[in-house]
Amino acid sequence: MKIALIGATGFVGSAILNELAERKHEVTAIARTPKDTANAKWVAADIFNVDALAEILKGHDAVVNAYNPGWTNPNIYDDFLAGSKAIQEAVKKSGVKRFITIGGAGSLFVAPDLQAVDTPDFPKEIFPGANAARHYLDIIKEEKDLDWAFFSPAFEMHAGTKTGRTGKYRLGLENPVFNDEQRSILSVEDLAVVIADEVETPKHHQVRFTAGY
Repeated sequence: MKIALIGATGFVGSAILNELAERKHEVTAIARTPKDTANAKWVAADIFNVDALAEILKGHDAVVNAYNPGWTNPNIYDDFLAGSKAIQEAVKKSGVKRFITIGGAGSLFVAPDLQAVDTPDFPKEIFPGANAARHYLDIIKEEKDLDWAFFSPAFEMHAGTKTGRTGKYRLGLENPVFNDEQRSILSVEDLAVVIADEVETPKHHQVRFTAGY
């Protein structure tokens, strides 16, 4: 498949790129400052230039969006929302229908009518970004033209954990997926497996989903 990956240099994006490349997909890796690796065709792009981004996206089978303006960015809330909306508009203009976007875990429901981001113990340092992802989920839920899916990671996501890449996971929708120890955890390598599986065999259409061990 021909897949466009936005945010390919980031923590999540680079893991997804590696997984897609290992599966021999043709990946267009899009970033503000592209790298030069053999596993993708790298393209520099400003996501806020909607028309130019749409031209880059044309002709792909799917777009995967791993954009994040940076957790230490003091304007992360506004930048995340503005960037996400610009990317969504560019995908629509490109004519590509399949759109998978990576959001945050904070919007998962830990109780009826209670999202994780609103709990007292939610980390204050990541609240602005998590709140932006929560609000973008509300925006994309109104999207009727794209075949979109919004992925919320597990609460705990690390690179090179003891699990690494297992290729195993369990799926969920609005609530976290907990293991036997009541932990919501998934390595970034297995997050990439989830996204690659969803690209190859779509199961989620105009819904949010999540995964964990």
